[in-house]
Amino acid sequence: KVTGTNGNHIFFPASGYRGNSHGSLSYVGSYGYCWSASPNSTYYASYMNFNSSDWYWSYNYRAYGFSVRAVREE
Repeated sequence: KVTGTNGNHIFFPASGYRGNSHGSLSYVGSYGYCWSASPNSTYYASYMNFNSSDWYWSYNYRAYGFSVRAVREE
């Protein structure tokens, strides 16, 4: 659960990811991986990686099964 300065919050589950070649799940319950809204290129996209104490942005092959967090604009 991430709380913003305005008091609103959003929940990101530590759902792990599905591998791009073997298809099996990894790191379920320990890490979360969430794609960004836009791809970087034909083969890569940015994603957020997090655990219970840290997070960072990186990029990886779009073939990985990372979560997508839908957000509605108002």
